[in-house]
Amino acid sequence: MSEPMTLAEKVFTELTTAIVRGELRPGDRLSEQTLVERYGGSRAPMREAIQRLEARNLVKRVPHAGARVVSLTTTELRDIYEVRLELECMACRLAATRMTDDEIQELYALLKEHEDSIAAEQGLAYYQKAGDLDFHYRIIKGSKNSRLYQMLCGDLYHIVRMYRYQTSTSSKRPPQALQEHKRIVEAIAARDAELAELLMRRHIQTSITNLETRLAEEEGRQ
Repeated sequence: MSEPMTLAEKVFTELTTAIVRGELRPGDRLSEQTLVERYGGSRAPMREAIQRLEARNLVKRVPHAGARVVSLTTTELRDIYEVRLELECMACRLAATRMTDDEIQELYALLKEHEDSIAAEQGLAYYQKAGDLDFHYRIIKGSKNSRLYQMLCGDLYHIVRMYRYQTSTSSKRPPQALQEHKRIVEAIAARDAELAELLMRRHIQTSITNLETRLAEEEGRQ
């Protein structure tokens, strides 16, 4: 039986989800006092939660402005996605030769859960929880390469999740993304490393295109 979460852990978990899902937008301020009013308790656990979000690179302290949800420039995002593209495609290629049959079956089961989740969202969103409930995390873990895991599931991971979710909320993207995931798993199951890498590359490049389009639209509205 797991131990109950502390207040700081509860606030940290809920804020992480809110940031990744876009309920808290880039640039939004996180006030310790506002969080106390919402969750109760004292400022200390709120400060701890914000510090943990800083460690995940989801929050940044701005001089004279306090803690704010991280807001990346188009150039910063492009740099991150260029790194992600090459490293995650490598991870996918390795996963095709290194994942066990049981791990591949678990991937199929995970995608069935995702399919049900997308249906519940009426096809309008594809939200994946962190860690083993995240398709991309499972692929990276399945590469069995600790350096790749550290790079992709460390500093980059939650920022990528945040922007990855934003690209999944167009009217047609969730079902398309799910089908792309299924084809990637089929290539991994066939132990076709070259095809798995190619499909992952196309999948991430589509995300990059969607993200660039979304950012351009937001800039046009400002």
